[in-house]
Amino acid sequence: MTGRGGGGARRLARAPLGGADLPPSLPPERRRLLELSRSASSAGGKILVVDDDMRNVFALTSVLEAQGLEVVAARNGREGLERLEGNGDVRLVLMDIMMPEMDGYEAIAAIRANPATRRLPVIALTAKAMKEDRQKCIDAGANDYLAKPVDLDKLVSLVRIWMK
Repeated sequence: MTGRGGGGARRLARAPLGGADLPPSLPPERRRLLELSRSASSAGGKILVVDDDMRNVFALTSVLEAQGLEVVAARNGREGLERLEGNGDVRLVLMDIMMPEMDGYEAIAAIRANPATRRLPVIALTAKAMKEDRQKCIDAGANDYLAKPVDLDKLVSLVRIWMK
């Protein structure tokens, strides 16, 4: 995710995000998101993003890194569980539900069955936005739920809540 020349894009994403240092031409909705991100940046820590669509991983990573969070990514539930084993300091999981190999429901069940990760907050992400889909995610062990396309304001808010 870092470009050539020393990863300047990553440094830019972590630049101060206060209102005074934002360009005046920045659209109001983007300005508000960046200011929200700055207020959430004190959370710090590491988040595991599990999603088979790398476009989603890239978009989520961009927002989360702008908050000063470290992101570990996985392409399916099985890979997500492997990443958790190797990253004991993960403080939150964003879990897609519909994935190949091992879906989010199975991965959440495995997280809950493991004493080391049983209390780890998991936010389910899914394109299925029916009321019963939300309940199915909660019943599977997710702490919270976001429908895709992800509302970035809600994402920032939920990350702030669950990482306290």
